[in-house]
Amino acid sequence: MLVRSAVFMAMTLVVFAGYGWFAAAMRRHVITRPVVVRRIQRSFSVSYLALGAKLVTVER
Repeated sequence: MLVRSAVFMAMTLVVFAGYGWFAAAMRRHVITRPVVVRRIQRSFSVSYLALGAKLVTVER
């Protein structure tokens, strides 16, 4: 049981390290391009507006 736990922990460490590496690479990609930042901000704005519109139209 301890060996299986150790293997699982090692695999989890590798996966999360990969997630961290990918997130850091994407952050550099996004931060250095103002057009990408602007598009992300606009998409979040539109999604919040859509959620607000849906909330207004919901019946109790």
